[in-house]
Amino acid sequence: MEKHLTHIALFAALIAVLGLVPKIDLASGVPITAQSLGIMLCGTILGAKRGALAVLLFLALTLAGLPLLSGGRGGLGVLASPTAGYVIGFPIAAFVTGMIVENWRAPILPVAIIAAFLGGLVLLNTIGILGMAYVLDKNLAEASLLALPFLIGDLIKSVLAGFITQAIARMRPDALLSRS
Repeated sequence: MEKHLTHIALFAALIAVLGLVPKIDLASGVPITAQSLGIMLCGTILGAKRGALAVLLFLALTLAGLPLLSGGRGGLGVLASPTAGYVIGFPIAAFVTGMIVENWRAPILPVAIIAAFLGGLVLLNTIGILGMAYVLDKNLAEASLLALPFLIGDLIKSVLAGFITQAIARMRPDALLSRS
């Protein structure tokens, strides 16, 4: 139990640290950040429940006012910004990514890449687009166009998450909680 709490806290910290990577601001008001890689890794490495808990811990700290989102944003105001859908989608994406890795018993590299792609790219961007459409008062087509710049970066992050997960599986198989 204590080991799992440590992993949850470490991955919440990882998401926060990935927010320090300089963001790229887009016209939509939603920045391109490295934090979605952390969300993917929460699922591929920690699994569904622990991955979602790590993200929920990160979000609790962020919504409490700590400036942990990219660009030093935090507080309840992020739920009224164009990023609201992405913030809401973070724990869902980590959970779905983890569920795929836990339940698909194929070699870890392709499973982790596919899981990160489906959870961290498809699902997260779908929820993010819905949030952008609502907050920015745009239709789904317009909001989808605003999200296009994220897709290439998220595809790269999906592959990166797969290779990081595979490296951890090789170096420390017991640390890959999604497969334990």
